[in-house]
Amino acid sequence: MSDGENIIQGRSPAPEAAPPLLSPVDNARSWNHRYIASIASLAALWGLAYDYILPGSQWLTYDGLGIARDSHLGASVEFFFYDTAKILLLLTALIYGVAWIRASMNVERVRDYLAGKGRGLGYFLGALFGAVTPFCSCSSVPLFIGFTTARIPIGVTMSFLITSPLINEIAVVLLWGLLGWKFTVIYVAVGMSAGMIGGVFMDGIKAGRWLRPFLLEVLGKTPAYQHVSESGEVKKLTARQRHAFAYGETATIFKRVWIWVIIGVGIGAALHGFIPDNWFAENLGAGEWWSVPAAVFVAIPLYSNVTGIIPIMQSLLVKGLPIGTTMAFCMSAVVASLPEVMMLRQIMTIKLQASFILYLWIILTLVGWLFNLAGPYIV
Repeated sequence: MSDGENIIQGRSPAPEAAPPLLSPVDNARSWNHRYIASIASLAALWGLAYDYILPGSQWLTYDGLGIARDSHLGASVEFFFYDTAKILLLLTALIYGVAWIRASMNVERVRDYLAGKGRGLGYFLGALFGAVTPFCSCSSVPLFIGFTTARIPIGVTMSFLITSPLINEIAVVLLWGLLGWKFTVIYVAVGMSAGMIGGVFMDGIKAGRWLRPFLLEVLGKTPAYQHVSESGEVKKLTARQRHAFAYGETATIFKRVWIWVIIGVGIGAALHGFIPDNWFAENLGAGEWWSVPAAVFVAIPLYSNVTGIIPIMQSLLVKGLPIGTTMAFCMSAVVASLPEVMMLRQIMTIKLQASFILYLWIILTLVGWLFNLAGPYIV
């Protein structure tokens, strides 16, 4: 009998059978499938966006805004669009990824290993990881934040932060082709050494106490979703728990630094397009002792990546700038910048930033003086 006939005859229709309830395991499996599909889609969109940053920046600058190509203003505006988009994309992806891994990582065991007998190895590994990651000074900041919140010792993270902008595989190929194998080997050795010595220095002055309070809070407790058994083993977490922790970390850090990324890159872009390399060759090429610290002082506020600075390095050497002064200037322009300083200001106090800049100034000045003396035997 149909439902209509039941109603006409005064009888209620038979209730429909309730759908079977999903078990907690089935619910978790369903959520995991949706999560994996979402992450895969977002990763594809992220990769597509990253690939189109450069052509998008060029189109927006020269076609959208109508700025003349090969102009100083065009170079600065294109640089601003490109680096802002690149750093914000890296910030989001890297912080989320590091936090996702950290959610169920035994941070105490990692910290104790790197802080104990493995400390020397930690400096080397930090510098080595920096050397194989193709990041500029600003793009290294997201990973630096992730390592710090994962309780990696400050000296090890500083080794990474110093070395990462200085060395990558593209730079090695360019240096080898333009300036020869001897200069390339020396450059890589100097970059790695500067990172490791910087790590020792930062741990020696206990630089971790000069991090911002919100980071010190993170360092003072385990992640909200981390569960450690009495034996020290970290209990396995669900993908949903990891995602909740990673999403919260990413949102918190992004809200703190995004505006400073834009301001910092804006300042760097203003400097990027308007300072010619001829000025440095003309004013710092005399080989006087003071020219090296002056070159470092002038270069640190500038903003370039190692791939872009190598042709300038060759140009300065051809124009007669001493090798040590050239190396100190170019390494300074790569390893630190005003945009980086402004971003780090959100996670470092003035004391830590001052110590970081002072160390770079001293170590790169010493590098410049040393290679001015050894120059005839290198190139």
